[in-house]
Amino acid sequence: MKRLLILAAALMLAISCDGKGGNGSGTEVPPPPEVNPGGDNGNGGNGDDNGGGGNGGNSGGQLSNDATRRSMQMCLGWNLGNQLDAYEEDPNDKDYLVPSETVWGNPKVMQQAITKVREAGFTTIRIPVTWLAKIGPAPEYKIDARWMARVTEVVGYARTAGFENIILDTHHDEDHDDNHWQDLKNASKNKELNEQIKKEITAVWTQIANNFKDAGDWLMFEGFNELNDGGWGHSAEFKANPRKQCDIINEWLQVFVDAVRATGGNNATRWLACSPYCANPIFAKYMVLPEDPAGKLMVAVHYYDPSDYTLGTEGPDGKDYLPYTDWGHTGSPDRKHKKYDEDYVQEIFSMLHDTYIANNIPVYIGEIGCSRRAKSDTRAWAFSLYYMEYVAKAARTYCLPAVLWDCGGKGVPGPEHHYYFRHDTGEYYPDAKEAIDVLLKGWFNDDPDYTLQSVYDSAPRF
Repeated sequence: MKRLLILAAALMLAISCDGKGGNGSGTEVPPPPEVNPGGDNGNGGNGDDNGGGGNGGNSGGQLSNDATRRSMQMCLGWNLGNQLDAYEEDPNDKDYLVPSETVWGNPKVMQQAITKVREAGFTTIRIPVTWLAKIGPAPEYKIDARWMARVTEVVGYARTAGFENIILDTHHDEDHDDNHWQDLKNASKNKELNEQIKKEITAVWTQIANNFKDAGDWLMFEGFNELNDGGWGHSAEFKANPRKQCDIINEWLQVFVDAVRATGGNNATRWLACSPYCANPIFAKYMVLPEDPAGKLMVAVHYYDPSDYTLGTEGPDGKDYLPYTDWGHTGSPDRKHKKYDEDYVQEIFSMLHDTYIANNIPVYIGEIGCSRRAKSDTRAWAFSLYYMEYVAKAARTYCLPAVLWDCGGKGVPGPEHHYYFRHDTGEYYPDAKEAIDVLLKGWFNDDPDYTLQSVYDSAPRF
């Protein structure tokens, strides 16, 4: 019954967001307002100090346009993480850079797992895929047929489960000083290398698009994951001239769009997603959306602020650490990051809404999440649930579909502990359902008394 109520609420939202206008691209977009990057590191780490309560109202998500309708149709999503994006990382291993869905500790994904995720209430699924050594040599860059077949099979699981929004990407193909083929840093210095990479992008996306040519609008493609030079916006080279590398990304985005559209069929009009530098919202100001004859582009970003809290850090001993127990305005200053509280969530989400959705260009947050804490640590557990609920409610408030990162196993590799569903059976990991429930509540609860302000007012107090 609970799931039916959630789905009914989502349907009512989609119906209520009727409107006319553009369809996602070809619009003159003003640059996003300046947001300073601060000193945080990691996926999607942003930031600057912001004072005030940051409790806001419902200023986002109220426009009657196609971008809003698209957002309400996608709603809340789930990532099949550390699965088809997993690959052998050891240069001394004979299978170096070979994608393998079990190499990072997860079992082989099964239909029943995807079905149970859908039954939990998620309406969008993102299937990250790493291609790397499954791509053959130039000039054909032929993708391994068995790998393509497995990707196709997993996409089929999602469709069979009833997902109406399925996102497919090229995931760990980006180079972060680890010998991957999407080598942004060197492409920005070497025109010949850049042209070679663009040929490979064309070949790879042409093959993916042709493979899924007959798939309906339920399938969308996301060109790239977190393109950057390995410094996540903090390298000296990037800081000296951000546009140098970002201009290359803009070229690659156009190549991606052109390759998909050229295959025809349903690819001529399906939704395509474009991400800024390292998928970080504060670098969206450098992104130029490609020319698209279909006018069906979305902007995709990630949000993990503060990353030391949500993702953790690796210490000098190589072990994983979660240095903070608290987050938000009620957290103790000595137990939380000094930046990125509720007001910063609103600053970033409102910027995305006002820059893109207000100009009828849909946006989704392709990755959100917070590393799991032990429920026995009452304080840390409470704040982690609060973070999940506040971000989900803020995403709904500003009309930003959000997709939870779920790595299945216990964060292999790296310090991330985002495990909710087993990827083979679909069963919850211990205590995970409570975290999933607050996330679903944040997006789907339509009680007029349940607002971003009420969530803010219910923050943990110790």
